Amino acid sequence: METTYYDHGTAAERWERARMYFDAKDYAAAARILSGLVEEVPEQVGPRLLLARSYYHSAQLRRAETELRALVELDPVEHYARLMLGRTLQRQGRHDEAESHLRIASALAGDFEQV
Repeated sequence: METTYYDHGTAAERWERARMYFDAKDYAAAARILSGLVEEVPEQVGPRLLLARSYYHSAQLRRAETELRALVELDPVEHYARLMLGRTLQRQGRHDEAESHLRIASALAGDFEQV
């Protein structure tokens, strides 16, 4: 089996490479690396969240939504995944659907309105 630059190395090396690409704002390259990592360890929140963020920043909104929905199912109290899902839905013009996720994210983060 032939490997490419994106899937070369250990999981830890690929994670570091993906973070390097993300930090350099090369979100598409980061997503290429992270998609393989997520396939290997679908239960880990970190790689899947960074993959969703990479998709979001590279305007691959449907893919970002798919990853974020998987994260919310995996970890319902992951407030950043809820926030990102709400923002992703907003960018797609689905404001009513986004509202509940944004409200839940705010509550999970402890951002309660002062009465």
